[in-house]
Amino acid sequence: MWGTDKHMPPGKTLTASQRYTIMEFSGERMKTILSTAILSILVWAAPARAQISSAAPAPSQPASKSPASAQAAQTARADALYYFTIGHIDEQQFELTGQPDKANSSIESYKKALELEPRSTVILERLAEIYYKSQRTAAAVTTAQEALKLDADNLAAHRLLARIYVRNLGDMNGGAVQKENLDKAAEQFQAILKLDPRDISSALWLARLYRFENRHADAEKVLRSILERGSENGPALEQLSQLLIDQGRSQEAVDLLSHAAGNTASPEIYDLLGDAYSQGKEFSKAEQAYRKAVEEDPDDTGHRHGLAQSLLSQEKFAAALEQFKKLSELEPGTAENYLRMAQLYRRLGKYDEAESSLLRAKQLAPTSLEVLYHEALLYDDQGRYGDAIRVLTDAIAAIKGQPAGEPSPNALSILYEQLGRTYREQDNYPAAIQAFEEMGRLGPDSQRRAQMLLIDTYRESHDIDRAITETKKALEQSPNDQPLTVTLAMLYGEKADAPTATKLLTALLHGNDSDQEIYLDLAQVLERSRKYADAEASARKAMEISREPGEQESAAFMMGAIYERQKKFDLAEVQFRKVLELNPNNASVLNYYGYMLADRGIRLDEATAMIQRAVTQDPSNGAYLDSLGWAFYRQNKLAEAEEQLRKAASRAGHDPTVLGHLGDVYMKLGQTERAAELWERSLSEWQRALPADFEPEKVAELDAQLKALKRHMAQKSTTETAKPQ
Repeated sequence: MWGTDKHMPPGKTLTASQRYTIMEFSGERMKTILSTAILSILVWAAPARAQISSAAPAPSQPASKSPASAQAAQTARADALYYFTIGHIDEQQFELTGQPDKANSSIESYKKALELEPRSTVILERLAEIYYKSQRTAAAVTTAQEALKLDADNLAAHRLLARIYVRNLGDMNGGAVQKENLDKAAEQFQAILKLDPRDISSALWLARLYRFENRHADAEKVLRSILERGSENGPALEQLSQLLIDQGRSQEAVDLLSHAAGNTASPEIYDLLGDAYSQGKEFSKAEQAYRKAVEEDPDDTGHRHGLAQSLLSQEKFAAALEQFKKLSELEPGTAENYLRMAQLYRRLGKYDEAESSLLRAKQLAPTSLEVLYHEALLYDDQGRYGDAIRVLTDAIAAIKGQPAGEPSPNALSILYEQLGRTYREQDNYPAAIQAFEEMGRLGPDSQRRAQMLLIDTYRESHDIDRAITETKKALEQSPNDQPLTVTLAMLYGEKADAPTATKLLTALLHGNDSDQEIYLDLAQVLERSRKYADAEASARKAMEISREPGEQESAAFMMGAIYERQKKFDLAEVQFRKVLELNPNNASVLNYYGYMLADRGIRLDEATAMIQRAVTQDPSNGAYLDSLGWAFYRQNKLAEAEEQLRKAASRAGHDPTVLGHLGDVYMKLGQTERAAELWERSLSEWQRALPADFEPEKVAELDAQLKALKRHMAQKSTTETAKPQ
């Protein structure tokens, strides 16, 4: 036992605490501690003796040690072993109990051992470790560096320093100190891998550090070397695939992960594959990958979030909603899931369910600006403009009233924009303009965005001249701003001033594929000015240089609209079908195409189905609701027609077409007074219409209908008055 004269340093005895420890931990825990300590001693003792021997200078002449000096060396070594063992026991107890005094006593014992064996790297390793464990980082670094001075290939010291520098990364802000710690950590991991090339954990850490320093090629080299040893290494696959995705090399990531998925059914691999497909915008394939991950591990919320997002990207709103419902069960305390449910319910036109989900999100995150923002959007969709304005103004006031720091310009900008839009929906244009002006004072980015919103507000209020003035003012500050020039051209197009608009737009042409959007703008300006042949020519040029599916959709849609305006319905159908082949869910085309059929009174079931698909995607769109109501009217479904057209009128109360359609419904229902009132409002709005929107044939037809109705009503009133009482 420790404490015999043979092993105990002269005059040394175990403390009461140490004796108690040996007695108290005489079971398995103590066996573990002692066995670890003995193993450490055995590991230490032989190298320590070798170090002492090799460190001693070679004598000039052979000399034999006296028995007394040999005995002294043996006694010093025994004392060092004793202190080392006690230090290790106290170190183990500190790990078990966390008591600071155990760390202190361990350090003191190791120091005493080191005084007796100053060149022992094993003692230095353990002393550095206990410094690190007890959060004395500076001392740990110094001690580990001393060990490396004695032995540059000391793995334990390199690993300890690597851990310290990595931990320090989380404790530092950016800048020179952070860069220094990154470099030091990378240096240690490089040394570790030189000594132990199969240390996967260190290789993964080195790759992370390289990625953090944007040394992507070095990181990729390390990660590929790991995968050469084991192609199914999940952490390496994750890092390398994410690195490739971040660099826009999504197809390489897909190839890498597809190969891995062929060798293993790991849900993590499928999840990463879903990420890679998503980055490449292959959302259908991403959905399949995420579904496999969910099937393998249905309780992992990360896989399910990926699946939900891939469904959203494909506008599979009902399916995405089901995933967020399951996520709300798995993560009942997460407000974001309820917020996403509310957004999806809104898109599906289920406003009561949306409000219920928002209420739950608000309970979980009462100060969340995102929740408040979507609450305002919901009220706006329902036509509850007063409630939306209240929520937005309260949120703005709350941000401005924050005691610490400056209000967030980005958050305020978003709220002011939605406030202005809501006022605009309410036809309160002066208040909308004021909100956008407040937004413009928040900084350069907000100012530019607010400027465009102000121009659009003047246009929407039919003050085209003021909109043109504001656009010209903006162009004086940014004369080479192409979007502003396009805006100015489109405003002249609203005035049916095709020559001025065309001159502005043709000056922007470059003679290459980048002209595609400009040709579409030209086609629109010319179509609104009823210069259909020129509009067709511009649309055709846009089609010729369209490369991406989205560009092809836009060009075909424009061409179809031009044909429809000329009543070339068969040609228009060909173009609309091209769009739907590229994108079956293009809501604008579904609405336009469906309305074209319904207005002609043909294929009404097909027309209604198309328009309903558009309404499903945007339930509060006044134009879509009007189309659906008109399709029902053509089918003589007057109750359904009235319901949809009333909704449309609540969203687009100044649209003369909507008002005229609703008047037609009431006329057919025999409610002549309501019909006359709506037709009068429609005529009034036609007189306020922009020049490009004005349709004299429709106005003349409506005026004749209204006059005929008024004559009929007057005759009826005279007849009823003349009847004998």
